[in-house]
Amino acid sequence: MSRNAVEETDWEAFERFIDALPRLYPALHSALERERHGHSLLYRWRGRADGAPSVLMAHHDVVPATDEGWTHPPFEAAVTGAGEERLLWGRGAIDDKGALVAILEAVERLVVSGFQPENDVYLSFGHDEETVGSGARAIAELLRERGIRPALVLDEGGAVVERIFPGVSAPIAVVGVSEKGITSVRLVVEQDGGHASTPPRMTATVRLARAITRIAGRPFPARLSETNLRMVETLGAHASGPLRAVFTRARRLRPLLVAVFGRLSDETRAIVRTTTAVTQLRGSLAANALPETAEAIVNTRIAVGSSVAETLDHLRRAIRDDAVRVEALDASEPSPVSPCEGPQWERLAASIRSVHPRAVVTPYVMLGASDSRHFTGICEAVYRFTPFELSAGERAALHARDERIHVATWLRGIDVYAHLLRHS
Repeated sequence: MSRNAVEETDWEAFERFIDALPRLYPALHSALERERHGHSLLYRWRGRADGAPSVLMAHHDVVPATDEGWTHPPFEAAVTGAGEERLLWGRGAIDDKGALVAILEAVERLVVSGFQPENDVYLSFGHDEETVGSGARAIAELLRERGIRPALVLDEGGAVVERIFPGVSAPIAVVGVSEKGITSVRLVVEQDGGHASTPPRMTATVRLARAITRIAGRPFPARLSETNLRMVETLGAHASGPLRAVFTRARRLRPLLVAVFGRLSDETRAIVRTTTAVTQLRGSLAANALPETAEAIVNTRIAVGSSVAETLDHLRRAIRDDAVRVEALDASEPSPVSPCEGPQWERLAASIRSVHPRAVVTPYVMLGASDSRHFTGICEAVYRFTPFELSAGERAALHARDERIHVATWLRGIDVYAHLLRHS
């Protein structure tokens, strides 16, 4: 069992994409230097000075999709509607080719206008974020070897959203200042097989199922991290009614808020604790044979302030069965927390407000994982924000059917990137 079928990747599609970029963005490719690292790309836009550079990140791989259930086929890039309701449909529209192409559009526009950044700008485009992230990891290591320490790194992450926080009617720009760790944990039970007509009391699958049930029955402890408290305080200042008094006293009311977040929704529960989700199961190869090995993959998202070791210890204590082997695969610790104040934060916030003047810019801990985690070793200001307004329905389509984005929203995203680049 693997997290995604890397061996089934259509690498020819990656080559066509890479070959098309110089034709689509000729000014960019005349002004910037480009390096290939496998199917990942690194561009350098030389600045007028030698200050610390900025890095804009995105990835051009996408999760698999078939035509089944889609309103428009996922790889046809259909455009429907008109005006503000004009929509672009397709896998990767948001995650993450929409952002990648918005970055390219912003750079192309600025190069054509004769603009040159104050300091170097790097564009880092990974090819396997949805699987193992080796492209971004290699680029981060290359920059480290060259002695390059960026002032700011910006990758995919939060967005401009509405009606996600009780009592706050203004748009909210949620900027990830950290992200949960992600580790696939394999549970393995090995025992004698045999004919299914004479099963023992405790088959490998029953033992595995019991372990899974015990994990579900013992959730990780809930707590509000400093970043989450800062988010509640920031948004609470813009809340209306009695909720304003609650949220602006977040530190004193922390136990109450932890309880509320733990019950409000799946998303708020994930904010306050490490989460587990059993995503893959494997047993016997035949319907009438007892499995000699039963396995499950538990996708864990590790809260900031915890660790892989602490997570594995919790799972073993929850299972309470030495016959169930617990193994960490592709272990990744939670990311360090970037500052939510200071010049780089203010620079990003100003770029967001230049296009979304009503938006409340707030830090948060990103629940998913991004390629930016590989850059935390060379930069202290790593942020995760995709400059698009996304509805609940559009966010729900990520990694699902009918991924789509409003064209007007995408165009405004280009403006955010352009403002950030003009102040690099």
